[in-house]
Amino acid sequence: MEQKAENPIQTLEGITIAPLIAAYFELCHLKQLYRQGWLKRGIPRERCESVAEHTFGAAMLAWWLAQTSRPDLDLCKVVKLALVHDFGEVYAGDIIPADGISEQEKSRRESVAVQQVFSKLPGGQIWIEAWREFEEGATAEALFVRQIDRLEMGLQAVVYARQGLGEMSEFINSARRALTDADLIGLLEAAASLTNGFDNKIERSY
Repeated sequence: MEQKAENPIQTLEGITIAPLIAAYFELCHLKQLYRQGWLKRGIPRERCESVAEHTFGAAMLAWWLAQTSRPDLDLCKVVKLALVHDFGEVYAGDIIPADGISEQEKSRRESVAVQQVFSKLPGGQIWIEAWREFEEGATAEALFVRQIDRLEMGLQAVVYARQGLGEMSEFINSARRALTDADLIGLLEAAASLTNGFDNKIERSY
């Protein structure tokens, strides 16, 4: 698993520390864990986003879009789910389809990691349940954030394409297939039209 450094929590081995500080050290690993799919497609390490950067992008998109176009959703819950949705990667890593690991095993590993991080915190069960809600798509908010997660990937692919870092239709097409919300599809299509020279390879539904 490609990363900038080992999990910072390893530097605290044998030290008694407040649970919140320990959890923060674990959180910091998401800042140095590369999004593996980009590396597999040739994005240089110095330009490749981290998991934490993806989480930030997804959280901001979720906040903007829920506030402006989805008044039926609980905005606080939407942002909470977006912030927590990749926490399992602290220990499981950023597992991608090319790794050959089943969705069930991926979910199991991430569940163990989420328990390890949040169970030490006062009230940590709330965050464990939020992650499970996202993972299971158990509510309207979870289903919305699951689509935002894919939309963010598609928009990041457009950014990389515009920066001349490669042919990104694979990621845009993957995002397009995952979206069912008409507004989100419209946003992705508008962004995809900016991809200079390969948007003709992007699958269209019209």
